[in-house]
Amino acid sequence: MMYTLWLTACTEPVVRPGDRAPTDVSTTPDDPTTPPSTPGASPPPETTPEVTTHTASECFAGQWGAVPPVDYDQFGPVLNATCTGTDHQDIRDVERVVFVGDSITVGTPPTATDRWWRNQVTDELVDKLGLTPPNQAWRFVDLLEGAPIVNFSGDFANCAQYGARTDDLLDDPHRQLETCMPEQDRGLRTLVVFTIGGNDIFSLLEDARAGVDPAVMEATYALALDQLREAVRWVVEPGRFPNGVFVVFGNTYDFTDPDGARDMARCPGADLLGLDSALAQPAVQDILARAQEQYVSLAVETGTDLMFVGEAFCGHGHDADNPGSRCYRGPDADLWFDFTCEHPSTGGHDALASMVLDVLRQ
Repeated sequence: MMYTLWLTACTEPVVRPGDRAPTDVSTTPDDPTTPPSTPGASPPPETTPEVTTHTASECFAGQWGAVPPVDYDQFGPVLNATCTGTDHQDIRDVERVVFVGDSITVGTPPTATDRWWRNQVTDELVDKLGLTPPNQAWRFVDLLEGAPIVNFSGDFANCAQYGARTDDLLDDPHRQLETCMPEQDRGLRTLVVFTIGGNDIFSLLEDARAGVDPAVMEATYALALDQLREAVRWVVEPGRFPNGVFVVFGNTYDFTDPDGARDMARCPGADLLGLDSALAQPAVQDILARAQEQYVSLAVETGTDLMFVGEAFCGHGHDADNPGSRCYRGPDADLWFDFTCEHPSTGGHDALASMVLDVLRQ
């Protein structure tokens, strides 16, 4: 039996002939806390609540300051009511869930396995959608291989890998998308969720430390973005998933200006990883600012949904105690990065899980 995830969005659902009309799991979120205030009074219970959306400028004006490091609104994205992501899809009646991407998706110690965002999201979707849960082995990772112990279990698949870059989504040797979504499974209405791009940034920083010409670095990173665009286009190509497919992906941690860069560069050991001086280079910040814009452009073009991971994590890095930072969130801001400087802490995994589920619900 299929269930509809509690969601609202702006695209028409794909309904198979003979399907019953979709029904909501509930009409209110599981979390009873009050969402961010929006103009207007709440409608009476018997009416359909009006969906509230925002522009990026409305969502992030307080964080961006007088000189925004990026311009998302040039692409016309529709942001959800909580500003956690875009609202381009009506995600419902999902029958299969696929995770691809990098180590952030796979899951990383020392965070406990059950707190990895992938597993938190899986548990929620099993509960809300009535999907068959994966076995315990699927929830873990082979640390020596940097890959899942089990790729397929229940109604779930995971082909994410440590060190993965954007070319690993479609290209040899990993071909994550084709591996996790073989032709015999493409008749199932599928949800694809992933994070990718951090390892492409690390490669960019290595080039910056080596003194590579900025124009060459820009061309190299542009290729990585092209590979990401090609991958998402492959998923949503008409006819590939005849009964529907949905994509939710995250942008990268915020390195788009000196404030964002300091969040990472002040991490203990960042100098050993090349995350300090390289991040401070204006050419690198410019490349990555334009890259963040292209993530938004891709979501708009393909009608998929983007989580604003960079905006959420800025201010939760190792510069969080700097009241002069544009991302300053107060003296009690949690650290969302672990000792590797690149992976989420337990709090970071919790935040990512919340963001994914928030984008799905809306």
